[in-house]
Amino acid sequence: MATRNSGDGALGDKEAGACAPTSKRPARDRIFETARELFYQHGIRAVGVETIAAEADATKMTLYRNFPSKDELVAEVLREQEREYWAWWESVTAVCCTDPRAQLEAIFDAFETKACNKDVHGCPLSNAAIELHEEGHPAQVVSVNYKKELHRRLTDLARRAGAKDDDLADALMLLMEGSYIARVTLGADGPSRAVARSARALIRYHLDGC
Repeated sequence: MATRNSGDGALGDKEAGACAPTSKRPARDRIFETARELFYQHGIRAVGVETIAAEADATKMTLYRNFPSKDELVAEVLREQEREYWAWWESVTAVCCTDPRAQLEAIFDAFETKACNKDVHGCPLSNAAIELHEEGHPAQVVSVNYKKELHRRLTDLARRAGAKDDDLADALMLLMEGSYIARVTLGADGPSRAVARSARALIRYHLDGC
């Protein structure tokens, strides 16, 4: 069962009777979007529900009416980020029709731009897996399942491109994961700028032997 942590607590009488301010957007959307931004910018454990509610112009009672616990809110944020990532993946690979090698190369071409210009704090699902490493934590489950699916997709494309084993997929996943960290620690002008070239070199080595 999920537990309330990092700022969760009993509702006071004053807050319990308060009404959330009116807004054009539903309170749930405001809370969700605020939590997503704060978790990515500051870390999950560093952000309490009081902060989320205040920034979303809502109350803790409203937050808990929409999300049973902070843990479930975190998990839902990660699920949405995962859905968006797979939508991005499908849009990139669709351009190359059914050529798996071209799809692999296109993924890393697009990923280089994505990782260098957008994901300045790294992969949010990787961050969650590191920060919330308790086995069975709902956010940990989402993160681990996402990484498993990522490896499965890379393995499938590599195999269909002609790879004889899983070494190419393993190397490409390590490259992708490492590029996130390099972006965070060394910036856009660091090693992450070479992720697409590095991916092509790995693909040539494993598929062409050169």
